[in-house]
Amino acid sequence: MEDAGVDLVELQFPFSEPSADGPLFVRANEESLKAGTTIDQCFELMRLATQRFSLKIVMMGYYNTVYKMGEALFVKRLEDAGGAGYILPDLPIEESKVLHTASAAASIDPIILMTPTSSDQRLAQLGAASRGLVYVVARKGVTGGKTDMDDAVVALIKRCRQYTSVPIGVGFGITCREDLDALTGVADVAIIGTAALKAWESGGPEGLQAFFKALTV
Repeated sequence: MEDAGVDLVELQFPFSEPSADGPLFVRANEESLKAGTTIDQCFELMRLATQRFSLKIVMMGYYNTVYKMGEALFVKRLEDAGGAGYILPDLPIEESKVLHTASAAASIDPIILMTPTSSDQRLAQLGAASRGLVYVVARKGVTGGKTDMDDAVVALIKRCRQYTSVPIGVGFGITCREDLDALTGVADVAIIGTAALKAWESGGPEGLQAFFKALTV
């Protein structure tokens, strides 16, 4: 992925109720848990990956994982593993002040989600809490479906940008080079999950490499 120009990777910590994820990632979470994957193993994988590669790695997961170990310990372990940030889609910003304060002290960024259903007032609140990167959700629902990167998505990105000064990443439904072309000059980062996982499942490492190559030619 680094050779293909990927700048940032989400490392998902498996959870039994991944409410923001679509069917493919729900199954991936289930299979990972059945295989006995532990949180310790996730942090160790992150540590090894950040030592080997120059791209940034962020934790993707759900607040229950953080709550069970304690917010201070979570931040410490993420820092020790070289993590750059985290995505916790089920944690409202109103309940994240202590975690965000500890994260700022460790130079770790909480990646805030902005959605199509957010009011302007809510976007302003989310923007005030954002650091590092904002994740703009291109459509309603969960991950996995195809999204047309049309004028409505562009308008959403422009609306979100009014309320934050940090870079904007766009996800939920990006699958091909045409999607990247549509977002060029509008968003700063294209976030690709399900399409990459499908490429891995169908073709293994070579399939994933070919998928990323097709995005950049």
